[in-house]
Amino acid sequence: MAQIDIIADKKPPSGLRTLLRRKLAALMDELGHGDKELTVIFCSDDQIRELKRQHWGENTATDVLSFPTFEPGDPFVPPHLGDVWISLDTAARQAEEAEHSLAEEVLILAAHALWHLLGHDHQNDESWQGFKQVQERILQI
Repeated sequence: MAQIDIIADKKPPSGLRTLLRRKLAALMDELGHGDKELTVIFCSDDQIRELKRQHWGENTATDVLSFPTFEPGDPFVPPHLGDVWISLDTAARQAEEAEHSLAEEVLILAAHALWHLLGHDHQNDESWQGFKQVQERILQI
């Protein structure tokens, strides 16, 4: 089963780490990457804003960022797929707006970021389908 390392720069609610590890590892297994690793970092809006500024030149907070350890299309996929940064501040606001739990929002964001780490992007409506599918699937696992 996949190895999910979680770093909490911002403390998550009780039980979220265990839930995320279990569901994200199961999703990775279903996607054929159960032998891989990834790191999830829970952070604040301030931290994710700084990352977005440094890497994309945008001075705004966001919900999730993914940093792959390989280039999409590279035939060699390393053992560690990459890092996923999730702002618990933004995730909490989005969960409230969507009228679901913070845990559900974090799972959706983690699945979204994993799909990016696997080389996918959402440039058009058609490419969004894969994101929607993995986001729905992680909630069903």
